[in-house]
Amino acid sequence: MSREVRFHTLDVFTDRFLGGNPLAVFPDATAIPEHLLQPLAREFNLSETVFVFPPEDARHTRRVRIFTPGNEMPFAGHPTVGTAFLLADLGEVPLTGDETSIVFEEGVGPVPVRITMRNGRPVHTRLTTAIVPETRGETPPREAVAAVLGLRPDDLLDGDGSPRAYSCGFPFLFVPVRDRATLGRIAVDTAKHREHLAHTWAPEIFVFCREPERPGSDLRARMFSPGLGIAEDPATGSACAALAGYLADRDERTDGSLRWVVEQGFEMGRPSILE
Repeated sequence: MSREVRFHTLDVFTDRFLGGNPLAVFPDATAIPEHLLQPLAREFNLSETVFVFPPEDARHTRRVRIFTPGNEMPFAGHPTVGTAFLLADLGEVPLTGDETSIVFEEGVGPVPVRITMRNGRPVHTRLTTAIVPETRGETPPREAVAAVLGLRPDDLLDGDGSPRAYSCGFPFLFVPVRDRATLGRIAVDTAKHREHLAHTWAPEIFVFCREPERPGSDLRARMFSPGLGIAEDPATGSACAALAGYLADRDERTDGSLRWVVEQGFEMGRPSILE
């Protein structure tokens, strides 16, 4: 590389140091050769590393490329909101008062992000997905999913609350389980994951229950992605966006806005809160 390249690390979806989901961001990655992007992400070995480039469309704010240790991602939540927060904090994007709307170019398409400021500093960022939640593909048998998670089939809910895959640009298999104790017993079998899930539309597993620990939360969740080199993710924004589709399709309410608060990463010692 011909010049110095700076990076920042952040903790996302948390209000405390060393909580939430860690993230590495290169605010200006134009000097980094293409062949080094994936190795750099592997070197950081975080859930995701972000490389920021000028936009291809002048109407947009930046082009953002997101890498796990093993793959480039078309879209991811905590890299999107974390990068927006960082660029605002560094003064890299023009701000328009207490609320600023920007657009990132990602593999899934343009992703709008709203930045909330207070006393000249960012305090909150919120993304809108490029596509609405969609579901497709056959769901693996409940027995196979339970085997991957090291659980019994009757630990997983059945009927309308049974496992199903949804995506807002990156698919996840959503697996509701009975309670928080069941969530805590999960031990992913990577060999069974390769056998039963690796070839499916949604090999990443987002497991949740309706027994949260924290007042104000609606759900407790964990996410496992062996194929992406992520044993467990402390907070998964792209999954929570698609989870809203799963939950809304099963909600009796048909009008107005639906809102859920998800706690994730508690079992890892990285407590995260996603709205």
